[in-house]
Formats: sequence, C-alpha cells, structure tokens
Amino acid sequence: MTRHDHHGLVDGVIIVAILLALWQALFAYAGEVAITPPWTTIVFAMSLLGSANFWPHAGATLLAFAEALAISTLLGVALGLWLGLRRFAGDVAEPILAALYTIPKVTLYPLILLLFGLNLSAKVAFGVIHGLIPIVLFTLAAVRNLPPVYRRAARTLRLTPWQTVTTVLAPAVTPEIVSGLRIGFAVTLLGVLIGEMFASQRGLGFLLINGISLHNVRLTTAVTLLIILFAVGANWSLLAFERWFSGP
Repeated sequence: MTRHDHHGLVDGVIIVAILLALWQALFAYAGEVAITPPWTTIVFAMSLLGSANFWPHAGATLLAFAEALAISTLLGVALGLWLGLRRFAGDVAEPILAALYTIPKVTLYPLILLLFGLNLSAKVAFGVIHGLIPIVLFTLAAVRNLPPVYRRAARTLRLTPWQTVTTVLAPAVTPEIVSGLRIGFAVTLLGVLIGEMFASQRGLGFLLINGISLHNVRLTTAVTLLIILFAVGANWSLLAFERWFSGP
C-alpha cells in the first residue's frame, strides 16, 4: 500500500466515524419515532439481506434501474456527441435542456402513468427523465472543450463522421463522459426509487413508502442505509474507473 493509499484509507475511516457519530447524535435528538441508531439499523439491514422476501424487491429495483441507466447512457452520449459536433444545434439545445432539467420531475409523473401505466416501463421512464439530461450536457460540454486539433486531424485523415465520432471524439471525451455518468447514475437511481414510491407494489422505493405508511422506522432506516451503501459503492467504482482511464 502506498502512502497515498494509506492516507486515503485513514481519511475514509475518519469520515465514516464522523458520520456514525452524527447519526447517533441525530438519534439521541429525535428518538426512535424518527430514526433508529446505527448498530440497530446495521443488524436489521443484515437480517433483510438474509430474508427471501427482500430480494424480489431489490431485484425489481435493480432491473428497472439497469434499464433506465442503459437507456440514459446510450441516448445521452449519442445526443451529446451529435449536438457537440453541430455547434448551432448545441447552442440552441443547451439552454433548453438546462431549463428542462430544473423542472421538478415529480410533476411529470401523472403523464408518465398515462403513457406507460403501473408497470416496469413507468419506473424506467421516470428514471430516464432524471438521468438523460445530465449525461447529454456533460457529453456536449466535453466535445466542445476538445482542442481543435482533434477535428483537424480527423479532416486531414478524411475520416467519415462516424469514424470521427468512434475513433477520435468518443475516446477523447470518455473521462468527461464518465463524470457525467456518475451524476446520471445518482439521479437515475433517484428517479426509479421515486417512481416505485408513487405507484408500485415491488421495489425498494415501495418498501420505503410502505415503511413510512406503517411507521416502521426500523425498516425505513435500514432500506435507506442499503440504498446509500449501494450508491456510494457504485459511485466509488465509477470514480476509480475514471481515474484509471485518465491515467496518472
């Protein structure tokens, strides 16, 4: 282990200790009517992971999330590259997309229900409308910030537009795209969970809203912890991939 890795591990332990202390302090302030203490929550979360009833809900959320993230990534990267190559279209689309992203997505949920019904498609669609725009904007900005020499080299080599995108632009902007994916990952997961909370009989979002409705604080806190751990772990993996791809 290098000195940098050692310092990073120590910093991580300190951050976790601070978060646990704040969690315990919040429990001491609010009591069991609002939140359960760290150790109780961890024990119950472990029992959930060992329960056969938990995994169908987790599987439903992961399936919807995987589909929503795949659609957001493919469409977002493709649209961002296309807008980045066409400056006028990008100049017109960027403020429109930024304005659309500020709209509270929950206001669109009745429309999503009318279009897709109460099934998996609605959760996927709700996840996509959260995650698509950030990925488009990050990819668009990455293409715009590329040095002009990349495009000049592509023209010199007489590459087709498709060859330019796949062999020149896409590899050059991949680190920035991965940064966009980190944001898209988080908001896509948020969208899927919100979709499950509004109209679903399965999923982690359903477990959350069901726990709130039944005032099952232990269930709500444990499911929230599991979601946070999954999101942090996945985000750390994407960050590690981004650093590895960018090189030293």
